[in-house]
Amino acid sequence: MSEDMAKPINIDKEVPREASSVCPASKKTTIGGQALIEGLMMFGPRKIAMAIRKPDGSIYIEEIKQDRKIVFFDKVPFIRGSIRFFRQIVTGTGALMKSAEISDIDADKEEAEVEAAENVVPEISELYEAQSTIEVSDISSDPADSSEGANQADEARMAAQTGDATADIKQDKKPKSRLDQFLDRHINVMIVISAVLGIMFSVILFILLPRLIVDIIEGFVNPDRADAIGLTVGLNVLEGVLRIVIFLSYLAITSRIKDIARVWMYHGAEHKTIACYEAGEPLTVENIKKHSKAHPRCGTAFMFIVVVISILVFSVASVFLIQWLGANIWWINLMVRLALVPLVGGISYEILRLAGRHENSFVGRLISKPGMWMQRFTTREPDDRMIEVAIAAMQAVLPENAEEDRW
Repeated sequence: MSEDMAKPINIDKEVPREASSVCPASKKTTIGGQALIEGLMMFGPRKIAMAIRKPDGSIYIEEIKQDRKIVFFDKVPFIRGSIRFFRQIVTGTGALMKSAEISDIDADKEEAEVEAAENVVPEISELYEAQSTIEVSDISSDPADSSEGANQADEARMAAQTGDATADIKQDKKPKSRLDQFLDRHINVMIVISAVLGIMFSVILFILLPRLIVDIIEGFVNPDRADAIGLTVGLNVLEGVLRIVIFLSYLAITSRIKDIARVWMYHGAEHKTIACYEAGEPLTVENIKKHSKAHPRCGTAFMFIVVVISILVFSVASVFLIQWLGANIWWINLMVRLALVPLVGGISYEILRLAGRHENSFVGRLISKPGMWMQRFTTREPDDRMIEVAIAAMQAVLPENAEEDRW
């Protein structure tokens, strides 16, 4: 997030509980969000905003105006979903890095210590000079003068030791490497690299690992040619089940981390705030607390749809490869899977949009039900201060024209 796109705003007081932002009537909104470290990011029709709770208790808000230019690919079904998903990953990665920086209490303490050290150091030379003078003058015939001189000498020695400690603090701040300096100057490069690494990690954990396990199982089976297609479909279903198990295990393990648990609480605050807005109620802490922390159009539902669609698409691709090559060659199968990931994401996005338009129908509820259940892992009940942060982020992206964010 470059400085020319974002304008930071500091709010030194709490978000008022009588906040009056109201959805004009009950409706479904296109506004969505992402939980951050000690904060939230909201995606509106014209703006993106993140609100972070700072260590001093104030709320930091950063607004980013979106580029309203619509390119050709944004209108093409089954392609626009993958493009928007990648854009959100890049934006979300940058916001996560910024939220970690803003909410880092340890960094603030370190800066305070260094500042204190810089204030103390100028006095050290004077104290050293005073110490040498005192040690000579304390050889006095007057016991009172000698005692006073000894006390002053002790104080000077303690000050000298303090000077050594503060000097150590300053020495701990080592100069940045050339790589760090380059990344500081090209923050967008670092954000894109981080996003790509995150995608690669997801591909390895949720695509390559399940496939590797299935390939090991397939190695123990020698089907006849007539049974090869049936076995391939069955193994693809098993691969999808393994993908779900790995995903849920990953969520269960990471939820035990304190900081991640707080991220899930902010995720719950996001859902509650959007639900309150969609219900046409004023955005107050009391109103928001009444709503559910689960939302039918959450990204968690998207992940489940991706798993189901991947089973179907990968099964068709595997059968086609068997018919074409006469055998199931694992590395070709793997490369085809990776190439089909954008298509799987695009199809899943269109299904999620369709389900959102008809979420009260039987099909809509059927599609959203697994995602609602999986949100037991990805959301938790927020506290009032988290809801205040969600209100601040939501208010920052509300459009002037209420029809702009209609689903």
